[in-house]
Amino acid sequence: MVSVIDGRKTTDEDLTGAVTGRKAGIVHLTHNDLDAAGADAIHRMKYGTITTIFSSVGRYSAIFALIATLPGKGDILSISDLGYQSAIEETVKAAAENGWRIEWRDHHRWTDAEADGVRPHCALLHIDTSVCATAVAARDLMPGDAKAEKVARLVCDYDLWKKEDPQADVLGQVTQRRQHLTYVRNLLAQGKVTDRRVEGIYAEIRAGMDADIGASIRQAKIYGKKYRIAFAPLHGYPSETAHAIRDAMKTDIEVIVSGNGRFSIRSVPPVSHLIARHYGGGGHPNAAGGTFSFNLIDRFLFWLLKRNRHFNDLARIAETI
Repeated sequence: MVSVIDGRKTTDEDLTGAVTGRKAGIVHLTHNDLDAAGADAIHRMKYGTITTIFSSVGRYSAIFALIATLPGKGDILSISDLGYQSAIEETVKAAAENGWRIEWRDHHRWTDAEADGVRPHCALLHIDTSVCATAVAARDLMPGDAKAEKVARLVCDYDLWKKEDPQADVLGQVTQRRQHLTYVRNLLAQGKVTDRRVEGIYAEIRAGMDADIGASIRQAKIYGKKYRIAFAPLHGYPSETAHAIRDAMKTDIEVIVSGNGRFSIRSVPPVSHLIARHYGGGGHPNAAGGTFSFNLIDRFLFWLLKRNRHFNDLARIAETI
């Protein structure tokens, strides 16, 4: 089972080798969180051994463009849990012309124009914003299968913030450590949701989580007039940190920022995805992500003061939406 978790040390040669060395007639390009692990588990229930590439939102268009240059030979390129990005239809067209049969399943918001630009080059484009990407995959690939439905329910509970199944939070936090993505994926592919290893990882995570979230709250900065917007450095667990800040500081929008400029945004008003699109990202109305273009001064000011010029810019954008 070839799986590549794209990261700082991943090269184009690694990605090319994974794709050209595929043993089955399908490559799965997906995100790098629990929903992606769930969607990949559904694919493996259906197809068995496949090649999977887990990618960040910021990197996936470049990876897709690389795959599009490689011969598809009539095989499936399945894309899941990754939304539209500017000019992606050109990559879809190139991939289709190079012999790939593209199946795209997503639950992020697309405009009609975006979908219409991509659809002619896809064998399938299935967008459903009411569920998680795992559920979209389960309905298409494993309809009526009890094991697939169980996995989809659990993943949607975490990804859509239903907060009904405590085990969903466990897996969501474990998969935030990317090295555990494939392990959790393999577990879900068997229809299982936990084991001793997962519980042990979660216990370790919980031990440090409260301290990390507390540090983010102490360092949070408030911006905005129309909305009360908190910016805070990420010490770990972006979703949990955002919700803790909302509870503690009564905010409308929370932006959790990494030292490299990547950020997660959560919001009470349905504007997260609109804000994120200004920063090369996207997502859902209440949860999204993007990247600030930090230069050296930005990085230094963020390290020293936990703020920089990008925070004012984002607050201004939020106030005008």
